[in-house]
This record gives sequence, C-alpha cells and structure tokens, in this order.
Amino acid sequence: MKQKVVLKVAMKCQKCRTQSLKVAAEQQGVSFVGLEGNEKEKVVVIGDGIDVVKLTTILRKKVGTTEIISLAEQK
Repeated sequence: MKQKVVLKVAMKCQKCRTQSLKVAAEQQGVSFVGLEGNEKEKVVVIGDGIDVVKLTTILRKKVGTTEIISLAEQK
C-alpha cells in the first residue's frame, strides 16, 4: 500500500530545504520526495510502509518545527 504524506516544515533557507529532502529520502520505503506550496514549505513523501512518526521526529530534530498535514493512500 503506497502512502502519500504531506508535512509542513519550518524552512527558513535553502540549506534547510535541502536537509529536509535528504532526511526524507533516507527513510525506509520512500520512493518520491518533493517540495510543494507557494514558499516550498511543504514536503511531499510517497512510498510504501513509511513510518510517519519517525520521519516527523527526525525532521523536528534536524530541521525545525514539523507538522503532519495529511496522510493518504496513494492509488
């Protein structure tokens, strides 16, 4: 079952955006990572069997404030 997760991450600079994409891409089961939104403040992660809580916790530690916006099954 593929999942689509949208996370809002407090990213103030380009380095923060790069770091958040790297952290998300390193997680097990991730097949796609991208940025979304007017100010590129949302991280979109698509994959199979993603541990969303673990991903959110790591992003909070390494980048900054992170919120789960949505979690849906990808068709």
